[in-house]
Amino acid sequence: MTKKNSLDIIYLMPKSLSLFFEEVGDTSRFAGRFLREIWFPPYEFKEVLRQSYEIGYRSLPLVGITSFIIGLVLTLQSRPTLAEFGAESWLPAMVGVSILREIGPVITALICAGKIGSSIGAELGSMKVTEQIDAMEVSGTNPFKYIVVSRIVATTLMIPLLVIIGDAISLYGSYLAVNVNDKVSISLYFQQVFEKVQFSDLIPSVIKSVFFGFCIGLIGTYKGYNTKKGTEGVGRSANSSVVISSLLIFILDLIAVQITSFFGLI
Repeated sequence: MTKKNSLDIIYLMPKSLSLFFEEVGDTSRFAGRFLREIWFPPYEFKEVLRQSYEIGYRSLPLVGITSFIIGLVLTLQSRPTLAEFGAESWLPAMVGVSILREIGPVITALICAGKIGSSIGAELGSMKVTEQIDAMEVSGTNPFKYIVVSRIVATTLMIPLLVIIGDAISLYGSYLAVNVNDKVSISLYFQQVFEKVQFSDLIPSVIKSVFFGFCIGLIGTYKGYNTKKGTEGVGRSANSSVVISSLLIFILDLIAVQITSFFGLI
């Protein structure tokens, strides 16, 4: 296909479709630049640690409360259905597998997309429109490495940790819900959970949460770093960071389920 024909195809595309492919291309180049920059000095270890604290520790209360409620509600809602079949003893195993495989990683990632993605998009967008990023370039600092790389690395590291902690809190909430109707010791409850949970349930969950964290950081920094149209653009960057990150989480989760199913892990 000649260059002229390819340009004709682009011109014939609907504007929204051409903008979509342009956005995908720009995001891919942005991700490629991150993968190049991460390997070369200077390494911003202090900034990575600071961002890890901001992203991980400050998000923990929200993740913990939400995870606790999810475990509690899921158990209370599932019990009547299992009771109809006399299968209440399966409740800990069913809730445990559901939380560890699917509900915990996805819900935690969506919470972080809303809190962290919007925060990164708004923060970098404000820095862009107030020309702070341009000032860093003039002063000889690499703003991409200091601002973008540190935040993506922090989200990639912290989201899996938040998922693991959130899963543990969800299981504890489930244990309390079980004790609303039955008296079960915590050791017996977790024994029933881990009798049915295998490494094939945990490993894919942790791996896909790493990709969830990478996407949240990537989209938030990309949207903020490329903010336009003044303060109005800051709001758009924060909003689009949340929407696109949430959509990518569902897409990645679908891909992860298909891969684990193909290899017989579920």
